[in-house]
Amino acid sequence: MTRLALTHLTLSHYRSHKSAKLDLDVGVIAIYGPNGAGKTNILEAVSLFAPGRGLRRAKAEEFARQPEAVGWKVGGFLESLGQSHEIATWAEPGAARSVTIDDKPASQAALGKVARMVWLVPSMDRLWIEAAEGRRRFLDRITLSFEPKHAEFALAYEKSMRERNRLLKDQVRDAHWYLALESQMAEAGIAIQENRRRAIERLHAAQTSADSAFPTANLTLLATEDAETPQTVEEFTAALAANRQRDLYAGRTLIGPHRADVDAVFAEKGVAAKQCSTGEQKALLISLILANARALSDEIGAPPIVLLDEVAAHLDVNRRIALYEEITALGAQAWMTGTGADLFAELGETAQRIEVTESGGHSEIQPGN
Repeated sequence: MTRLALTHLTLSHYRSHKSAKLDLDVGVIAIYGPNGAGKTNILEAVSLFAPGRGLRRAKAEEFARQPEAVGWKVGGFLESLGQSHEIATWAEPGAARSVTIDDKPASQAALGKVARMVWLVPSMDRLWIEAAEGRRRFLDRITLSFEPKHAEFALAYEKSMRERNRLLKDQVRDAHWYLALESQMAEAGIAIQENRRRAIERLHAAQTSADSAFPTANLTLLATEDAETPQTVEEFTAALAANRQRDLYAGRTLIGPHRADVDAVFAEKGVAAKQCSTGEQKALLISLILANARALSDEIGAPPIVLLDEVAAHLDVNRRIALYEEITALGAQAWMTGTGADLFAELGETAQRIEVTESGGHSEIQPGN
């Protein structure tokens, strides 16, 4: 069967979990327990099967269980589009994070070729009213789900920009020092910009074609505040050169995709997301995550793994039922957390339930009711 799902998960000295093993269904997985029991830690561990630093964007050393700090490891078996992969990621004390796929060393970016994942966590609730950085990160996570190579372009862009910024801070004015770096930045930057644009188009198509209880969020990619968006590598290279004097005064690069923003509008009402109510903003986020999952399912033949942390607690009963119906219809392996089993009552027998409790400073996992 063509699907994306974890069938087994192991945690060792990971956050609050000293040791845990889970055999998993491929459908909805409802994880419940009191606050602080370690529910989100499980979702975070799952998120490490995708490229990046996980849903909390933590450093490798922050995953280690305290006070032992002996290192940590997350492993599992992933069914991925007709193939099965054994994946492990870990870090020893003071060392960088390592990844293996089928017992072979791999980069974090390589995870994007075997795992597609989307998630929604409470920290995103203020996405539309806080700084642009969070909105860029949100869009890039969606973009990465469509284009695994997006991470490579982002790394190449950031590396070249760091070196260019170093020259700017040192007040290097000789143009020859900048030419190669600006060419590299332009090539990666245009790829980033194009990937983001296509991701927004896919989201829009997936939202407008679906019969959903959640509102459509129209996204627009905004350029740097006072600069036109270059459309080609040549235009971007020329723009970097033209802006070099201004960048020298600032000591950093002031134009490019690292300065872009994302605007969202509640389509039915024509109201900017930042002006919507808290409930409407949450509904718009859910709509985008569901659209992301539907679009991926259409493109690759299977829905991504979906992680929804504490999402049910902020929805009324009708919206909660609508979410569960859409997730079930999608056929995704969806991991959800909540403080009580009652939040998942509407799922009936369709969900695997896991109860998480805390005792003696570590999390304990058992089958739920």
